[in-house]
Amino acid sequence: MGGERVGRGRGSSVRTVAWAAGGVVLLAGCASMPDSGDLRGVESTPRQDTQVRVFAMPPSEDATPTQIVQGFLEALTSDDPDYKTARQYLTPEAAKTWQPGLSTTVLSDGPAAQADPQDRQDTGSLSYTLTGTRVATVDAQQSFAPASGPYSKLVRLTRDDDGQWRIDGVPQGVVMGESDFERNYMSVNKYYFASSGEAAAAGTPPVAVADPVYVRSHVDPTTQMVRSLIGGPTTWLDPVVRSSFPEGTALRKGAGPLTPDDRGTLTVPLNDRAAEVGTARCEEMAAQLLFTLRNLSPAVEEIELRAGGGRLCSLTQDGAETVTTRGALHQPDHLYFLDEEHRLVRIAAGSSDTEPEPVPGALGEGEQALRSVAVARDERTAAGVGLDGRSLFVGSLVTGDSLGEPVLRSRGKTEADRLTTPSWDAQGGLWVADRDPADPRLYLLEEGTGEPLEVSTPGLDGRVRAVRVAADGVRIALVVEQGDRRSLLVGRIERSAPDDGTGDRPAVTVLGLRSATPELEQVTAMSWAGDSRLVVVGREQGGVEQMKYVAVDGSTPDVPPPAALTGVKNVTASEDERAPLVAYSVDGIVRLPSGAQWQKVTEGTAPVYPG
Repeated sequence: MGGERVGRGRGSSVRTVAWAAGGVVLLAGCASMPDSGDLRGVESTPRQDTQVRVFAMPPSEDATPTQIVQGFLEALTSDDPDYKTARQYLTPEAAKTWQPGLSTTVLSDGPAAQADPQDRQDTGSLSYTLTGTRVATVDAQQSFAPASGPYSKLVRLTRDDDGQWRIDGVPQGVVMGESDFERNYMSVNKYYFASSGEAAAAGTPPVAVADPVYVRSHVDPTTQMVRSLIGGPTTWLDPVVRSSFPEGTALRKGAGPLTPDDRGTLTVPLNDRAAEVGTARCEEMAAQLLFTLRNLSPAVEEIELRAGGGRLCSLTQDGAETVTTRGALHQPDHLYFLDEEHRLVRIAAGSSDTEPEPVPGALGEGEQALRSVAVARDERTAAGVGLDGRSLFVGSLVTGDSLGEPVLRSRGKTEADRLTTPSWDAQGGLWVADRDPADPRLYLLEEGTGEPLEVSTPGLDGRVRAVRVAADGVRIALVVEQGDRRSLLVGRIERSAPDDGTGDRPAVTVLGLRSATPELEQVTAMSWAGDSRLVVVGREQGGVEQMKYVAVDGSTPDVPPPAALTGVKNVTASEDERAPLVAYSVDGIVRLPSGAQWQKVTEGTAPVYPG
């Protein structure tokens, strides 16, 4: 036993038994693990077909300590809903105190287990150290976060009254390799409503905000997501959203698994805390569920909520889009960019047009030469930064409208140290950063006019080089320069009224900044590309330029990356995922239709969708 090491995956002699018709794979790692031998390198289990369910085998009679540890690690990657098989490898006391739902630690390869060389089997007590390199964690709220550094946890074994080896000391949570995590878990957006700005927008539908979480993909994900949604938003998003489910609401005791009927209607029985909600609030609750469950299989077309022994309300997918609004529901009318005369021009979004037309108003007439632009989400107003990067102009897209004086000026000494490309939020606010090294700032112009409001960014270490606000208006993406590195950070926008009660302008703060691309050293362009997804252009240290999708939590979405494109200077996407990606590269303005390669549109620079 001295110095023995066990591990997960192709390097271990793991046998499986598969019943294809039932989509079941039984993991029998403990049946064939050697109990002596040299150290060996191992990898995590190859990714299985997503339709295959995997179940572990319980410990065999007289299994060795090595087989017990290996079998337990295999059981952590199975589709056993309550980890009942994994608990059979534990002593009764350890099984009672072990809480697998507290966290999931993801390692680059499967965990290796090194036996303590000082332990001897004849003492009746052994220990193993689980080791690996961390790449991510999923917490008790199912929230994903990138991680790094070594992983090392102790596992202790003892003999029970029958002389069988069992684990009596085990780390809380579960641990597995990256490929096992990809097979076992999937990312799903749950939806809440933006709480900021609602007073100013009274009478308008609430704005849905995506809150991505990871759930076990083969363990009744529908019921998992319903429970997660009702339980409330993740800690990171909680300060800027609300839920329409009353506090204390839960699924009725004994409910589940939840499955839609043959008409696609999912009945959700709630406890009595929801029994007194009115129709309008009930429909908001149903809309949250419909948005959350729309991409799961089988498809949910209608939600019926029940509580207090009766029916509260029902809502269809089409009805949900009238109750609330969501960024991905808004199809842009046009794609905008600057022509060779630095005027703002446009073509119909998603069309095959290659001949742009100038926009109505001063920005399309060339009254002011521009280097970058942003168009409000209602496509009635636009903002542009002058050719030298010093001045920000705002104008209406109306024939005959004049431009007026700049609404903001930078004192940066060079073009690269002046104003960024601006960005519009859902409430009509205009965001822009001044890159002046002597006085770098982030500004908000409410409704695109008036005195610029300086936005506080506590904890931000570096200078903002690019700004993009999400369609929901409560999340913001920033490219931040620190030394030679440019990183993509995502933060939440918090607004609060002044403490003095004078009715002055609210304070606006960007908090909770976290990296969405920890592996990229240089981010050169980015854009929102869905409710919780961005498209990014950048490169890793010592690597070549690449374009990829990233999620706001730093995970990699399970979608194909965009086709390769060289010489990308900026990229734009719409939250409506049906709109094609558009970029400005060495070939001019190019777009990427679904299922095709990049196609040249026309000459020009600075392409943008509204936002």
